[in-house]
Amino acid sequence: MNMPVSFTRKYVSFLALLFCSIAVFAADKTDTLKQKVNLSINNVDSLKHQLAYSNDSLKGQIYTRIAIQYMRYDTVSNKKTRTEYQEAALKNTMSALHYFSRLNDSVGLRECFDRLAIVYHAQKKYAQAKWFVLQSNSISRIKNDVPNIITSLVELASVKRDIKDYSLAIRDLKEALQLSTLNHFAQQESQVQLGYAMLYTRMDNPAKSASALKRHLAIDDSIKKAEEKALMARIKTADSTAEAKKKLI
Repeated sequence: MNMPVSFTRKYVSFLALLFCSIAVFAADKTDTLKQKVNLSINNVDSLKHQLAYSNDSLKGQIYTRIAIQYMRYDTVSNKKTRTEYQEAALKNTMSALHYFSRLNDSVGLRECFDRLAIVYHAQKKYAQAKWFVLQSNSISRIKNDVPNIITSLVELASVKRDIKDYSLAIRDLKEALQLSTLNHFAQQESQVQLGYAMLYTRMDNPAKSASALKRHLAIDDSIKKAEEKALMARIKTADSTAEAKKKLI
């Protein structure tokens, strides 16, 4: 069914305004991250030096720290350098995975699987990305780690969205939404709604995309207001305590 012209225009204007705001925020964030990358990459040699003097129980963490430096590849404008960063992130994560596997460190393994899935997804190697995110999901389910179950489901849905497996992507997001609402995880629910918005945009369903995007923004606004309220309460308590001490003195 064709959408009314007035609705379509409002939807396009809404998205244009939203994406413009996101672009400005992303540009500021990217500039800051670029500065961090220039500083952090200088620490890689130091971390590599530590590997020669560390025992096996520490090497997984050191390789992880090296990999994290290169995970900022999305802040690099040069395509060749960005690819080199991605490959370095993969290589060092694989090394970390080796040591975490020997130590049976499930948290370290899950974090490695998450990074590998993200990089392979960015490289459009969807089969590899899907396999690693499924490994992360399996570990999270075994440990009943609900927040990371939700995170892996959202990432899995994004991979399936990109390979146009829309029905399975919706299924993953549906489970993620059920878990986030049941456990009152507002931040995770916000990410699920954003996942829905992106999926419906890809499916050329502007009405559902706009609805999901509206819920995503509303949840984020509620989280922000709750944080501000909690901060004001702490400030008020601190002021009251300081005033009481002043009176005693």
